[in-house]
Amino acid sequence: MNFITNVFLRWGLIQLFVFVLVALLNPVLWQALVLMIIAGVIGTYLLVDYIQKNKFIRIKLDEHPLDPTLQIANETLPYLRRGLNKETAYKTAEIILKLSDVSAVAVTDRETVLAYIGECSDHHLAGGPIITDATKHALETGELIIIKDKKGLNCPDKNCTLQSAVIAPLKCKGEVAGSVKLYQTSQGDLQPSVVKLATAVAQLLGLQMELAELDRQAQLVTKAELDALHAQINPHFLFNTLNTIITYTRTNPETSRRLLIRLASFFRQTLKRHGHFNTLREEIEYVNTYLILEKARFREKLRIQRDIDPTLIDCQVPVLTLQPLVENAIKHGIQPKMGPGTVFISARRVDGEMIFEIRDDGVGISSEIMPKVLLPGFGSGNGVGLSNVNERLKSLFGEDYGLRIESEEGNGTGVYVRVPLHEDSLEERGYPIETQGIDYR
Repeated sequence: MNFITNVFLRWGLIQLFVFVLVALLNPVLWQALVLMIIAGVIGTYLLVDYIQKNKFIRIKLDEHPLDPTLQIANETLPYLRRGLNKETAYKTAEIILKLSDVSAVAVTDRETVLAYIGECSDHHLAGGPIITDATKHALETGELIIIKDKKGLNCPDKNCTLQSAVIAPLKCKGEVAGSVKLYQTSQGDLQPSVVKLATAVAQLLGLQMELAELDRQAQLVTKAELDALHAQINPHFLFNTLNTIITYTRTNPETSRRLLIRLASFFRQTLKRHGHFNTLREEIEYVNTYLILEKARFREKLRIQRDIDPTLIDCQVPVLTLQPLVENAIKHGIQPKMGPGTVFISARRVDGEMIFEIRDDGVGISSEIMPKVLLPGFGSGNGVGLSNVNERLKSLFGEDYGLRIESEEGNGTGVYVRVPLHEDSLEERGYPIETQGIDYR
């Protein structure tokens, strides 16, 4: 007899004792007592039966855990929100293996096996290139691939016990970014539950990667705005400019007055910027104000050449794209150079895109530094670095629109920017659409 039944039977006996005691004191109540006893017994039986059935239902529900796909999604979310890399791929594969009935799990990007956990991990190693033709096909086509025999796995190790697999492509923003592979040691048709799991997990992981990319872009935009503000009110730039102005107050007060007006204008332009885009006209005006202040400081050491296509002047460009590149050319190219140097600024239209070139004939970039200049965080503290501009361009327009840098130590540096051009806006303003055949690649 279980606890609940025991409690209600005791309650029924106590109730019966009270009724008998009352009936002895008042015989008229015997008929009512009998009816109440019958009703009490029936009611107790029905109540116990209802509770027992509901308890049974609760026990049955507890015996069936949550869908493994939901568990996997829940546990992998904190990792994949940081993007797809070796660390997050390993954690993801580990969670999938723990929560699913498969022998091994692998996670790849488009070229590399980022993680492998499970059976045959002695020869299926992470970090190497993708070997399986089926995986390459899944990455190229975005199709789900099912391998039913060992031959299809294309494993060179004769002792490999893996016999079948399902390969599901990971898609982020409609593009295949990698794959998740579930292996089994049994040959033949995979269980439908495994195929379903692979499909669902790939979709969920892809969604989490998209959320990670949105988070990264939001953080990047916020960081870019803060960096831009701090960089433009750069203490070194401000103090150097003020020192230049102080020097002119004794020799040429009028020049000093004009430079103060320019400095105020420069900071006013910085503080009024909102959103991600400005017209090229506004960006050029901003660069010109900056150059006037730097020219007053460097005098004959700094020469400027410009070649701006006037038909582009009202087109939209990302804010703080050109000025940081010009600042970088002066600070790291011209300033360390012995003798005068030139910064060349051009804007042209090529095949539906605006091509900007910022080139200097300064000291160039050493072969040791060159691989690092576009790494996030490199050059922090020196204004809006090249890496920041590079990441913002890729975030706004795609991976193909990052900076391209050419440099030779001792012979200067060229930085090239591509921005998509909306030709319709040019035609509406009456500008002719012509492509100029320059090679910017």
